[in-house]
Amino acid sequence: MRDGVAASRLQLPPGPWATVLQALVAHFPQVPEAMWRDRIARGRVLDAGGVAIALETPYRLGAEIGYYREVVDEPVIAAVERILHVDAHLVVADKPHGLPVAPTGAFVTQTLLTRLVATLGNHDLVPLHRIDRGTAGLVLFSAQPATRAVYQALFRESRIEKTYEALAPPLPDVTFPLVRRSRIERGEPFFRMREVEGTPNSETHVDVLERGAQRWRYALSPVSGRKHQLRVHMAALGAPILHDPWYPALQARSDEAPLQLLAKALAFDDPLDGRRRRFESAQTLPEV
Repeated sequence: MRDGVAASRLQLPPGPWATVLQALVAHFPQVPEAMWRDRIARGRVLDAGGVAIALETPYRLGAEIGYYREVVDEPVIAAVERILHVDAHLVVADKPHGLPVAPTGAFVTQTLLTRLVATLGNHDLVPLHRIDRGTAGLVLFSAQPATRAVYQALFRESRIEKTYEALAPPLPDVTFPLVRRSRIERGEPFFRMREVEGTPNSETHVDVLERGAQRWRYALSPVSGRKHQLRVHMAALGAPILHDPWYPALQARSDEAPLQLLAKALAFDDPLDGRRRRFESAQTLPEV
């Protein structure tokens, strides 16, 4: 791991190449050969043992190669996270709007995970769940491999209580609280989700915390954890979350007008000792 970023891994596929360099150039046509040569020269391409390869390192079918992703002109995110809790097993962070949880796309170093690794010096940190880049609030991290599985099971088995707050248009003709159940599957384009006919695979409890003239503050408690579930469900109810660029219709994203969704609280019985644990974000959404 370098600069808080773990190396990506590739097992070399079958091919006619003489060197690892040639295999990488063929496998990643979007990355110029000159860029691979530069990474290799700077020791940012490694073999399975973590040793930097050379330009002449011979190709071998099935060999594992590690490489560090780099993004030219990666956007700098000024917003700062807060660390709410650290112990031997868990780290809880309060993420600002606009900061990705983990490296993806145009973001490698400007992510919550990368920042936490750099701050805490713990390369074993792994997010136990994800929230969208545009969503602010709590993210729970495993701090060590030995106990990771028992905390991951909390999310997989819906044994963790997640509470979100959202600003969205009023629904004066709807009776609250309500439960929204539906089947959510991948839509178009590939990064969007949609509701379809079929057996429900998602469930969200919805209530109203505060009523304003133009928008209401909603409490959202997802039982399941489908991608974009809260955004899809609110749009389907007729109250898309304020500043949502993808639901119900695709629009341009604007970091100047962040998605008004906040992962406000997490509560669970600790699987190691059974004690009740609850964490709450210090952030708030604007007044209604």
